[in-house]
Amino acid sequence: MDYIIDAKNKKLGRLASEAATALQGKNQSVYEKNKAGDIRVIVKNAKLIELSGKKEDKKYYFRHSGFLGGIKKILFKDLVAKKGISEIIRKAVIGMLPDNKLRNVRIKKLIIEE
Repeated sequence: MDYIIDAKNKKLGRLASEAATALQGKNQSVYEKNKAGDIRVIVKNAKLIELSGKKEDKKYYFRHSGFLGGIKKILFKDLVAKKGISEIIRKAVIGMLPDNKLRNVRIKKLIIEE
């Protein structure tokens, strides 16, 4: 079963929230919080997404290697240039999914088409 979202003229956060809700299955009548569900979310027109404020110039994404002083940061526009806008949407949706064993299963069902 597919749930299609058109990203044209939508804000990043609202799109990610809608996708996360659909991936969890909360928009279906047979929602179970301990099941991954069988719904796939397809995001179309990802390159036409709207960004509020000055995200391209001021937003950073952080990761840590686990060692002392191992924090790495990358600017929003550099990440888009390196991996594309689909990585930004994927990171936003991951942040809105609950942090449990089902998160990796659910995020694999997210398909982003630029």
